[in-house]
This record gives sequence, C-alpha cells and structure tokens, in this order.
Amino acid sequence: MRIRVILAGVAAAGLMAFPAMAQDGQYGEQLNRIVTEAAAGTCLEALMAASLLDACNGQIEGMAPGLSAMGAIESVTFVSAQDTPDGRVETWAVKFSGGRTMNWVIGHLQDGKFSTVGTAG
Repeated sequence: MRIRVILAGVAAAGLMAFPAMAQDGQYGEQLNRIVTEAAAGTCLEALMAASLLDACNGQIEGMAPGLSAMGAIESVTFVSAQDTPDGRVETWAVKFSGGRTMNWVIGHLQDGKFSTVGTAG
C-alpha cells in the first residue's frame, strides 16, 4: 500500500537546512483532524491553503482508502520542529490502530491555514 504525499510548497532538503527551534509541538490537533478527514475522503478547506487543498483534492481518491485501511488514529506524538523562511514546520509520529506508525509534517501556517501537510520520508 502506498500513501501519496500531500507536500505543497516545501522541499524536504530545505527543511533539513534549519535547526530545530522548539521543544514542543503546536499543530498536533490540526494534523489529527486533517488526517482523520482525509481517511474519510475529505480535504479540509478550513485548514488548508489553496495550493495544499488543490493537491489534496487531486490525490484524495487514491489516498483515502490507504489511510482508512490503517485504522483510526491512536496517538499523535510530537517529534521535532524547524523554523524555515516560510514558517514553522513540525514533524509528528502518527500511530494508527492497525499498528502502523508514520511520520507526518505539518506547517507553513498563514491566515489559519497550512500550506504543508504530508508524510515525511
């Protein structure tokens, strides 16, 4: 099973160029909501910037079944945060009831919406 990445507006190499700047996460609740809704086949317009929403809508049909098959989210655990020129990006370990844990990134929050959400690695 392959999950497509919804990573809009950021290059992974760019994230690694900036040291971690925070000791705790701020975006765990929003990530949980975005992933839960994606598993149900919905891209959350309320939390996604236009570019991310477009990317999500283009992939949701193929992405939702894979996310749904992993089961409900059991936990969302903060891993790290980086400050980038476009804003903060956090990495979270998301554990699903089916036993799989995946690292996800979320960030570049502007006007209450994220332009970066996706699997890391």
